Amino acid sequence: MNKNRKLSKSEVREIISLLKKRFHNNMDRHKNINWENLEDKLIQNNNKLWSINEMEKTGGEPDLVEYDDENDKYIFFDCSKETPKGRRNTCYDSEGLEARKKYKPENNAVDMASEMGIKLLTVEEYHNLQKLGNFDTRTSSWVKTPSDIRELGGALFGEYRFGKVFIYHNTAKSYYGVRGFRGLLEV
Repeated sequence: MNKNRKLSKSEVREIISLLKKRFHNNMDRHKNINWENLEDKLIQNNNKLWSINEMEKTGGEPDLVEYDDENDKYIFFDCSKETPKGRRNTCYDSEGLEARKKYKPENNAVDMASEMGIKLLTVEEYHNLQKLGNFDTRTSSWVKTPSDIRELGGALFGEYRFGKVFIYHNTAKSYYGVRGFRGLLEV
């Protein structure tokens, strides 16, 4: 991953253009939000733009889903229909990855999110995402797992099936070709 965490001027123009198009194509996700204010804040935060670009490069299709007026924060979620392709085949965390004896995947969700400068969605945030559309209808996404579950070797993931959002458990060392993770970023 890019340790610099800074985009060039041309990369900034490119990601801003893409985000603006996605913003206008999905107004139902962020009603009453002014694009110009958001764009100004993004341009002032190149390191956050770098993280959004990482979300995009791994297939997350990040989009604005909420504005926290009290803290002046714009909140982006991965809004790809299925869990991002560039983040699949991951164990939950490094401990889960180390616990695998055979067929270790290349990475884990927690460390990958940290390297990208984003956070895994919580169960509540995953449910909020599902209010915006039907996501993960053929895939699943790791979600931030409470420490008491994680201490027992488990990890949580979500998916949308049969018209409902399901949160399930698995061992943290498990991984599947259709399971990745979704992230969030506050700007």
